[in-house]
Amino acid sequence: MSFLNNNWPWYISGIAIGLFVPFLFILRGKAFGVSASLRHICAVFPLTKIKYFGYNWKREGAWNLYFAIGIVVGGWIASYIFTDADVIDISEKTKQSLTAIGITQFDGLVPQQIFNWNYLRTIPGFIQLAVGGFLIGFGTRYADGCTSGHAISGLSNLQLSSLIAVIGFFSGGLVATHVLLPLVLN
Repeated sequence: MSFLNNNWPWYISGIAIGLFVPFLFILRGKAFGVSASLRHICAVFPLTKIKYFGYNWKREGAWNLYFAIGIVVGGWIASYIFTDADVIDISEKTKQSLTAIGITQFDGLVPQQIFNWNYLRTIPGFIQLAVGGFLIGFGTRYADGCTSGHAISGLSNLQLSSLIAVIGFFSGGLVATHVLLPLVLN
């Protein structure tokens, strides 16, 4: 079980992800992606009268919901049972950059200076966690997929829209990291 307690090398995890995409497409005829589960969650509740959610979610999206639930359960298992959550494995340069914008605690899986209820009650915390989370969710559905769906499935299917989306994801991430995050945290 020691292999579950350590980071897997890229040549193991990369190959596993690379094989998962055609496996899912060949066996289920489905493209890999998680963001569609948001639509399926909304379709589960019969109170909604929005036409976009009026479809047979059990036939079209149950597999995707199970997959998303598996991600959450697997993440919980990995973070509380199989790993040493005392150390964030990031480079020294990243630690220096984070220290420069006020993040100095590097124990646990995420910086507790940002990811806590008290920080959410501040204006920067609300902007980052609530508004940022909403914009990510909205942008994911507006782009018709998330980073994993576009970068893994879309690019492997040679879809131009996925290439444009991935370029946008990376560009937005660079702007957020180097421009917006320092503005919000300072």
